[in-house]
Amino acid sequence: MALLHIITPVKDSIDSTRLTIAAVSGSALDIPYSYRIFNDYSSEENTAILQQLSQEYAFELVNLKELTDHPSPNYRLTLQLAQERALAEEAYLLLIESDVVVKPDTLQKMYQCAHSQEKAGMVAAVTVDENGDINFPYLYAQKWSRRTHKTNKRLSFCCTLLTPAFLKAIDFHELDPKKNWYDVFISHQSCALGFDNFLMCDNTVLHKPHGSRPWKQLKYTHPLKYYWLKFTKGLDKI
Repeated sequence: MALLHIITPVKDSIDSTRLTIAAVSGSALDIPYSYRIFNDYSSEENTAILQQLSQEYAFELVNLKELTDHPSPNYRLTLQLAQERALAEEAYLLLIESDVVVKPDTLQKMYQCAHSQEKAGMVAAVTVDENGDINFPYLYAQKWSRRTHKTNKRLSFCCTLLTPAFLKAIDFHELDPKKNWYDVFISHQSCALGFDNFLMCDNTVLHKPHGSRPWKQLKYTHPLKYYWLKFTKGLDKI
């Protein structure tokens, strides 16, 4: 029985996804774990590549197209399916985005942190750029010391662990179907339910912001176009 369920949602972005998968598969973990890739309507070509990678790296590929006709993003369904399995096996749930590269000891450190804290709800590894500087979505922590901090601020799902106790206290089937993303809501709910959240500034992961959703780069390069798409197309709801 896996004590740690690791998931990565994927929408195309194959180049960055390859790096994510290879890094996760190369993790040094001393606990049993499983790894699932949730393929959220990638192209047929990229779906075939993911199938090949699943054979090479021995992860489970879940093609959401076979489960729902709802268009991407399907983060709500992904979270629901992940929670169901984690609860069934009383496992920790670790979410890693497809634009994140972990180190060999990243996941073990996160598990040890969560396991050592009686009231832990969520534990996140801070994200950095190629120079090692803290970057989006943790810009608020740029001046924090490089240690693990208990925090009430929102945690992203770039690389975040959810504990079995917290998973038992929250029902992802009750997430707002009108939203696209849920990390802000869920991290705040963890605190509201009496759990402690932690940001590990001494446990870094490489993050190329929005590598999994290239159109969101417009927020920095063409902000007017980004907000026009956001409000006229109903994209990026949090």
